[in-house]
Amino acid sequence: MKIALCQMDPIIGDIEGNKQKIIDGYNRAVKEQVDLVIFPELTITGYSPQDLIERKKFRDAVTQATKEISLITGDAGLIFGTITEEFDNVGTGLYNSAVLCYNGRIEFTQHKTLLPNYDVFDEVRYFETAKEVYVHEFKGERLGISICEDIWNDADYWKQRRYHRDPVQRLVEKGSTILINISASPYAYGRRQERFDMLSTLTKTNKLPLAYVCVAGGQTDLIFDGASMCFNSNGDLEMMGKTYDEDFFIYDTNKEYSLITHVEKSLEEEVLAALTYGLREYATKTGFTKALVGLSGGIDSALVTYIAVQAFGKENVHVVMMPSQYSSEGSVKDSEELINNLGITSDNISIQPVFDKINEMLQPAFNGKPADVTEENMQARIRGLYLMAFSNKFNYLLCTTGNKSEMAVGYATLYGDMNGALGVIADVFKMDVFKISKFINRDKEVIPNNIITKPPSAELRPDQKDEDSLPSYDLLDAILRKYLEEHKEVEEVIAEVGNKDIVLSVLRLVDRSEFKRFQAAPALRVSTKSFGYGRRIPIVQGWRK
Repeated sequence: MKIALCQMDPIIGDIEGNKQKIIDGYNRAVKEQVDLVIFPELTITGYSPQDLIERKKFRDAVTQATKEISLITGDAGLIFGTITEEFDNVGTGLYNSAVLCYNGRIEFTQHKTLLPNYDVFDEVRYFETAKEVYVHEFKGERLGISICEDIWNDADYWKQRRYHRDPVQRLVEKGSTILINISASPYAYGRRQERFDMLSTLTKTNKLPLAYVCVAGGQTDLIFDGASMCFNSNGDLEMMGKTYDEDFFIYDTNKEYSLITHVEKSLEEEVLAALTYGLREYATKTGFTKALVGLSGGIDSALVTYIAVQAFGKENVHVVMMPSQYSSEGSVKDSEELINNLGITSDNISIQPVFDKINEMLQPAFNGKPADVTEENMQARIRGLYLMAFSNKFNYLLCTTGNKSEMAVGYATLYGDMNGALGVIADVFKMDVFKISKFINRDKEVIPNNIITKPPSAELRPDQKDEDSLPSYDLLDAILRKYLEEHKEVEEVIAEVGNKDIVLSVLRLVDRSEFKRFQAAPALRVSTKSFGYGRRIPIVQGWRK
């Protein structure tokens, strides 16, 4: 069977725009004389439409668009993801569905069976699960159609399965000759390799070819990397779509192809590409054409500035240096060198006069109390005010510069350096920030070497260093990674790290800083557990075990 895979980047809620993309992709495939055209999960709505689903006008528009798409089909079949409704007296009556359109009508519908309800997924909130799966005979083949999570429960791959039901195995038992999975699978580093391993095992075990089409694009904090995959019945990967982009390619199950064995690059290369793509997608879909970064002379703001240049182009990135009496001469010099290396525009505006005046005005009310973290936060908030003023005046997308290590322990100031629309590196640990920065410099020095090698400092008091307040970043990251991403209990972290007092101190900071993260900008997700929608911890709570 000759199958066209349309790896599409939809916009959530843009039903007319998404509909037209489906029609355009179908017409392109028809010219190639294919048998079947497939698009990803919930293509018509974008993934995930969340509470838009609760609006009747939205659902009616989806239903109408689905019907209109079916009417343009001819001798080539068309499969895409949509929402369907089947109301009875129990449940929502809504389904996450794949429809097969052919010769001007919807010929077959398969609902999603396994509804993920963990991490960033919340499908049980909206959808009903399929009561059964069906094989559909089409052009001499028996199509086994599944939707995303349905294929992530293979008993031959997973040591511990999340669900009792295995819809794909059921399709195999019912006599499928070709497996098709339409997906919206968010990216995290290592996830593409995991998809490859899992799908290879499934196709090899069941001796069936598979066409797996995945959505591309960015949806706020989620990044969808595309990389649609086609496997033969031996479990070999024969075709793969572009990463971090839309794509269109044709897979013929009767042909032989050169095999693909490497699907994911190094952490540095992948994460840098994902963050650039996620930032560009966020800006494009929200209407921003220019970016703004507060440039401190530190490695975090340097990396974010570099990513912004890759996403927007150097002519569309502006930085603001905001020195104070505590800013080192080296930090200003390093910032200027980065600005020259990247070819971007800048302003240098001291915060000292404003800081001095605020101090003068507050001293009577402070009754002579000594300086403490209050004055440090005031400096950060003055900088935040400057940056928001630039953003408002020039319609810049303000990028926050905090990394995951800092966000975890609250080493950031609300309404100060946390100001902004998007946390570009807020899901990247500090030690990985160093790795990525060194990777950027692999051929020539783009980020000044001094920025990478000097001890990190917020420069909010004399001779301040991050490690005055925190453990070394290699130790801090080891603790945080085990606790946040590997889901280890406190006792396990202590046993593996070996310093009880430091571990308990760090984890107390994590707990106490939840209120800050609740107010933080969305963080581009590149790990399996990022801050934000996928990690829901109560602010007011008494669990400290």
